Amino acid sequence: MKQKLFRYKNGEISLPAFFPDATRGVIKMLDFKDVEETKTPGVLVNTFHLWQKLDKKVLEKYGNIGKFMSWEGAVISDSGGFQIMSQIKKGIIKGKIKDEGVILYPGKNKRLVFSPEESICFQIKLGTDMVIVLDDFTDPKSSYKEAKESVERTLLWARRSKEEFEKLTKGRKEKPYLLGVVQGGEYLDLRKLCTKELVKIGFDGLGWGGWPFDEKGKINFASAEVISENTPKGYFLHGLGIGKPEDIVKCVSLGFNIFDCVIPTRDGRHGRLFTFNADSINKIDIKKKNFYSVFTADKDSNSLEDSPVSTSCDCLLCKKYSKGYLRHLFKIGDVTAMRLASIHNLRFYSILMEKLGT
Repeated sequence: MKQKLFRYKNGEISLPAFFPDATRGVIKMLDFKDVEETKTPGVLVNTFHLWQKLDKKVLEKYGNIGKFMSWEGAVISDSGGFQIMSQIKKGIIKGKIKDEGVILYPGKNKRLVFSPEESICFQIKLGTDMVIVLDDFTDPKSSYKEAKESVERTLLWARRSKEEFEKLTKGRKEKPYLLGVVQGGEYLDLRKLCTKELVKIGFDGLGWGGWPFDEKGKINFASAEVISENTPKGYFLHGLGIGKPEDIVKCVSLGFNIFDCVIPTRDGRHGRLFTFNADSINKIDIKKKNFYSVFTADKDSNSLEDSPVSTSCDCLLCKKYSKGYLRHLFKIGDVTAMRLASIHNLRFYSILMEKLGT
């Protein structure tokens, strides 16, 4: 089978691929030269956060967010739907969710509307290589009626987003990919309905939206199967926020080919490093049940260890420094520890994608 490619401004990426979250245009503790050297092919930025914080004149000056970040790889822009909905529904930020869009009240007598059209318009200004439509996140505690309402609003917004996208990109030879998002929570009939209706609208791919985890943090892959089974061949399938290595492997077997998550860099900053259970990169076997382990860097038992974190990794940390030195850096609270650990985890993920693509 011919391997699917993700084409972007400066080249193309073999799939599957992992896009670490550069939410506000940066990956914490790293610069983009660090990211590039881990052979990470692309990053994901968050539309909602940048819409709030980034001066629009910056995009006019630089042309796109990639140039502003000095990043030559691919860039995906998430709509920010998950962050918006979860924070409003939990009461963290003041706002309402209506068919019009997301209504925000940032201050006294202030009212902002983050509509599906505004989301698409701003993403076009960001100049990303894949644009994701605004969706109504299905709360995991939703009743069937509430979940159905979120699906109906997601489809309404998807139609409006597609219309806005076509209007703004009319006549352009090169357009970004456009991704719809499947909602419906744990209700598989709603997942199927949402998938089929999004396909009718017409997108380049679909994202597995909502909250796929149960109370124990385990994924119910039934929704992913429904999405995959009802999506045409050739579509991109994006596991939004899916980041545990074993979950990525399972999703790839179901046809998913794009992933993003904060796990590798967040865990790296907290001293949790992923390592393949193999002596070298060539001997990595992701078909094994326990193909990787987690190395905890800040344990005192690592203090005298002069071996690298992993012999099946070729990142800066593993080529140059020992477990003992990394332990020392975490013990004294030096930011270099978080940088090196994040670099290592990103390289782990890029190697994982390489193995999944062979």
